Amino acid sequence: MDSPSPDAAAAGRRHYFAFLPSLPLRLRKADEPLSAAVTPRSNHRLQAPVAKASEKVPTRSKPSRRGSLIGFAGLSWELLIVGSLALNLVAISLFASPSLDEDGAPPLDFDAEASVAASAALVGSPHSEGRDEEISVSSTSGSRPTSKDAVINLDHGDPTMYKSFWKRMGHRGDITIAGWQGISYFSDVTNLCWFLEPEFDHEIRRLHRLVGNAVADGHFVVVGTGSTQLFQAALYALSPPDTPHPLSVVSAAPYYSSYPAVTDYLRSGLYRWAGDASAFKGNNIYIELVCSPNNPDGSIREAVLKSENGTIIHDLAYYWPQYTPITHAEDHDIMLFTVSKTTGHAGSRLGWALVKDKDVAKRMIKFVELNSIGVSKDSQFRAAKILKAISDGYELPNPKNKYKLFDFGHLLMSVRWKRLREAVKVSGIFSLPEFQSSYCTFTGKRAETYPAFAWLKCEKEGVEDCESFLRSHKILSRNGKHFGAALDLRTKIPQTCCHPSAPICGILIKDSVILTFKSIIHNDQSSTSALVYDHPI
Repeated sequence: MDSPSPDAAAAGRRHYFAFLPSLPLRLRKADEPLSAAVTPRSNHRLQAPVAKASEKVPTRSKPSRRGSLIGFAGLSWELLIVGSLALNLVAISLFASPSLDEDGAPPLDFDAEASVAASAALVGSPHSEGRDEEISVSSTSGSRPTSKDAVINLDHGDPTMYKSFWKRMGHRGDITIAGWQGISYFSDVTNLCWFLEPEFDHEIRRLHRLVGNAVADGHFVVVGTGSTQLFQAALYALSPPDTPHPLSVVSAAPYYSSYPAVTDYLRSGLYRWAGDASAFKGNNIYIELVCSPNNPDGSIREAVLKSENGTIIHDLAYYWPQYTPITHAEDHDIMLFTVSKTTGHAGSRLGWALVKDKDVAKRMIKFVELNSIGVSKDSQFRAAKILKAISDGYELPNPKNKYKLFDFGHLLMSVRWKRLREAVKVSGIFSLPEFQSSYCTFTGKRAETYPAFAWLKCEKEGVEDCESFLRSHKILSRNGKHFGAALDLRTKIPQTCCHPSAPICGILIKDSVILTFKSIIHNDQSSTSALVYDHPI
């Protein structure tokens, strides 16, 4: 059945307003019956006479037929009035609520500038409305303290900037899981990864073909509880069981700050963290971690070490078009991805690896089996629906389709990066990495790079430790040494967090942080250096 056109829908709504006021009403007196307030345009004889309060109302042992008709007419008008009022209320509620499209979902007309401006309006300035108290929001609790002693916590982040997109997507991202569904340990016994749900497998490959960021065909898909588990599974799979010494695990600095901790967490005798790949020497076998775009500086990375003794794990968590131009499809032995960076669903705790070698894939699967006996089916059901909604938004033939996640993310990131660069420029004591625009094969045009974090350097003379400097201004952060930086003058700002009821944005720049920057600059002519942010995979 064809859905009605917007004009037809609008005409239908106008019809309600043309019809409902057709009964002229007047205000009635307190002691006046409701039916007396109705003045029909014709057929006045149906109006029941109303007795005055001083008159004696005659009683009858038997009601006459005429009296019954008159009473019925009065009651009918009362019912019509009540019905008319009810219909008016329904119509008003329909006009007050957002219009729905043919699928029952609200329109996704996103204005990034207006969204950010609205957030800034909620925060106000540090001294707005005559108050001397700063308004900030904690990125951990999401609460909105109103004290000048409030602390901004940028030590962790949360990719909730995507929440508004998925709320506007309506039922497109919803699933219903039956009570009997997913009871078994097994998803597909014919698949090498026996706990991988077939639909999730299908949607992963479909999305990679759509975006063109990685070659999925010819690779085994291994699912894990976030890409952190897959990272550990890859270390386990690449380590020879009979090696006399632990393998060295390295990554070029600045590297993702959790690499050292996750590598050494199990205190495995198979591998150990060995630091900066650029400083690695020797002919021993090693595993190099290549994060591209790199966390924390956003740069596109390649392996530093070229020795035949080494193997490489490519962490491509951020290689999606909302963060960076897609220049080619990556095709490596092991590539890691995570739902949290792709769609924002960090709470689902789900990631996947594309693995070329069957034996390596088997060992990774064995690690997950021993570690958690598979991966949550509920999370896979949800992620399959989410990835399907993303691909449908681009592939379904609808020229007016606005349900496009990557467009939404790229636009919002561009606005936040613009505001961040403006704030840093005003400070005069910070610097940010510069990125060259590149041709994006996904969008078919040149695109800018907007990383999910900002790697800042403090240029202020006399500041040797950004973390302490920021703490003195009530901003919690993590200094550059956690990322392997030689100096403590670097930190990372989250750029994609955003609490739904508060104007603070994390994994992108938080509005309240920009206001804090300006407050520090204007108050004592100094400036914060860099904000260290460590976002878990």
